[in-house]
Amino acid sequence: MNDLTTKSLAQIVNGNHRAAPVFEKYHLDFCCKGKRTLEQACNEGEIKLEEVVADLENSEQSSSCSITPNYAKMSLEQLAEHIVLKHHNYVKKEMPAILGYLQKVASKHGDRHPELIKVLQLFTAVKEEMEQHMQKEELILFPRITEIEKKLTAGKELVINNTFLLAPINMMEQEHDHAGTLLAEIRNLTSDYNPPADACTTYRVSLAALQAFELDLHQHVHLENNILFPKALKMFEQPNQCSLN
Repeated sequence: MNDLTTKSLAQIVNGNHRAAPVFEKYHLDFCCKGKRTLEQACNEGEIKLEEVVADLENSEQSSSCSITPNYAKMSLEQLAEHIVLKHHNYVKKEMPAILGYLQKVASKHGDRHPELIKVLQLFTAVKEEMEQHMQKEELILFPRITEIEKKLTAGKELVINNTFLLAPINMMEQEHDHAGTLLAEIRNLTSDYNPPADACTTYRVSLAALQAFELDLHQHVHLENNILFPKALKMFEQPNQCSLN
């Protein structure tokens, strides 16, 4: 294995998808902050680098027999479609259910567990922001990416400035970061989604659903920030294909 310590978190996950659960274990953000090297991320989080490396090496050995989509070989259109079908649809389905759980438990248990009121407020913000965010991606950014890819594949010249993609991509990345921050605050308020001893079934289901939601969002954002968006911007680097204003 190459020296992992100098690779970025995104590079490590791109090369071995089983690295993602390892980073989740140590709360290392490989999606919004995936450009940091492993060493930098561990230093910032005061995490023992050698322990993370050992877990990563074990995960790479176990990944040889697993099957996962080769995102790097997907066309941009295929990758965007995969993100919508797997992650956007999941988010659209889960957010109303989770919000309903939280409204119920905050109403019933908020007096004894006031952190639930704050969790409800934070997730309400996540839901509102993610609904608008995904709509912008599905109606504006993803169609732009697909349109450019199709024209380049057909050998057509593009007389267009890269801000056509760069501006919305920058906005999406900022929104990813904010959603991640809100969910990290929820994780802290719930002690890493651990239910208290007096938690009812709905309370426990709420926390389990929130944890699964955050894990999915990390994968979702990783695919966009670290694979889809960089590949889309590289289209403007193709010689004799794209003229920039």
